[in-house]
Amino acid sequence: MRLRNIKNANKKLLETKYFIKEPENNKGNFKKIFKNDNPIHLEIGTGKGDFIIGMAKMYPSINFISIEKFDTVLLKACKKADEFEFDNLILMRFDATNIEDLFDSEIDHLYLNFSDPWPKNRHEHRRLTSDRFLKRYDKIFKEKCIITQKTDNRKLFEYSLISFSNHGYLINDVSLDLYKTDLKGNIQTEYERKFSQKGDKIYKVQVSKVYKD
Repeated sequence: MRLRNIKNANKKLLETKYFIKEPENNKGNFKKIFKNDNPIHLEIGTGKGDFIIGMAKMYPSINFISIEKFDTVLLKACKKADEFEFDNLILMRFDATNIEDLFDSEIDHLYLNFSDPWPKNRHEHRRLTSDRFLKRYDKIFKEKCIITQKTDNRKLFEYSLISFSNHGYLINDVSLDLYKTDLKGNIQTEYERKFSQKGDKIYKVQVSKVYKD
């Protein structure tokens, strides 16, 4: 799902309702931006925004943040979000490699939806469920860490299960074929819709751990 670059996408983002410029300046203060103490859920990889917008609509008592590193991709999501009225949604351009520079023990739940599998061994450190990233997430979570992952890539899924376990996470729920289970409350991403319509298996897991004293 490659998108053609949109000219001046970075400037056009400033015209949308839910986009925050220079988000790292708000580290530790996102509750003030939302103006409440509701839980904050984070998605890494906004895509076209179907998931995070759907979640914001379904759960108005939860605050949702989604980050995306590509301007053109994020602009598509921002324009889609502008069609609705939310007080629990923020969209930001940010690279997850520096996620600990963006949040300070503020996140309650993290979503990793159809992340790049980076299949080559030399790229393992780029996978969003690698030990390197899991250590970064430790710095952004509150007392309890909860991660939900969905992917169509079985090798990435198997890798992630091992990585989660090695990092002290407990598996709360797992599906090896999501669309043969109860889909109540499931919000699709655009990738998920495409893959499920082709009949591809969707793998899902939710893990958690308590790590702070």
